[in-house]
Amino acid sequence: QGQLVESGGGLVQPGGSLRLSCTASGFSLNYYAVGWFRQAPGKEREGVSCISSNDDTTYYANSVRGRFTISRDNAKNTVYLQMNSLKPEDTAIYFCAAHFLMSGQAICVRTGGYDYRGRGTQVSVSS
Repeated sequence: QGQLVESGGGLVQPGGSLRLSCTASGFSLNYYAVGWFRQAPGKEREGVSCISSNDDTTYYANSVRGRFTISRDNAKNTVYLQMNSLKPEDTAIYFCAAHFLMSGQAICVRTGGYDYRGRGTQVSVSS
């Protein structure tokens, strides 16, 4: 039975950086699109950044483009989200999800029905 586990969240000051990790166990991420999503209280879920299953094409929400970078390490069965220049409005629970043979843009706009989904990690940006 496969699962995704996120790590790397925490409290950081505005302008700081964090790197989130999404590690799969029980299956290989090689043929899966992976997305990072966030959910803040009172706000809709947002697809933040996603990577395609076949050619690693990346997709970013306008709110994070130029500040966040998604990447994958197949050897470690892990997808990363490097978050720089963090702002208070980036505060949210971040979770990752994976779906078999899908583009990055497609998984980023998906609101549910993922093949796998992690439980999430809290990111708080505050001085």
